[in-house]
Amino acid sequence: MIRVLIADDQALVRAGVRMLLQAAGGMEVVGEADDGAEAVRQAMRHRPDVILMDLRMPRVDGLEAARRILKADPAARIVVLTTFAEDSNVYAALRAGALGFLVKDDEPERMVDAVRRAAVGEPLLAPSVLRRVMERALAAEDVRSEATPPAHLTDRELDVLTLLGSGLSNNEIAESLHVGVTTVKTHVGAVMEKLGLRNRIQAAVVAHRMGLVDAEFRPVTRPSP
Repeated sequence: MIRVLIADDQALVRAGVRMLLQAAGGMEVVGEADDGAEAVRQAMRHRPDVILMDLRMPRVDGLEAARRILKADPAARIVVLTTFAEDSNVYAALRAGALGFLVKDDEPERMVDAVRRAAVGEPLLAPSVLRRVMERALAAEDVRSEATPPAHLTDRELDVLTLLGSGLSNNEIAESLHVGVTTVKTHVGAVMEKLGLRNRIQAAVVAHRMGLVDAEFRPVTRPSP
């Protein structure tokens, strides 16, 4: 059962999301919040598997709430909810460590799929959106730059980092490298830990800065199977 916290200042939105998730099966809404401060309290109390976080809420907004939650629990899986895909706060939230984002007028099936993917740590950005996110994040001070790949990454970890830079999911990386998804998850975790990164988006940005992917986020060298 996937345990979900919904944070949105509109009661109607919260009710709609709750009904959608519960109807999908395999999900339980364990808490709701109408502002960021309450979202932080609920997150600390319930420790949900996935947090759906509206960015624009009164008193404490979703961005600040996400920062507080991730500071207390870096493993928290936060999916940003926004009305506009170009909302500048989206990029700040992703750089802070949010897993991905959804636009509120997306298809209901996409939200259900997003929660399921978030629960297992999968990224939640379409390739075109990922490109915009990375382009903005490349200029962010909190994503470090390196001219060459660090020596402490293994060859396989470099392969995985390269494919992360191309926006591939764990399943797609596994298929490309002809290994199991569990193996990929292990390598992704090692890359994150060694580079001190919080999420796949930051890993993708670092892959770009290292020259592992080109301006179109395609691998510069093909990873060996």
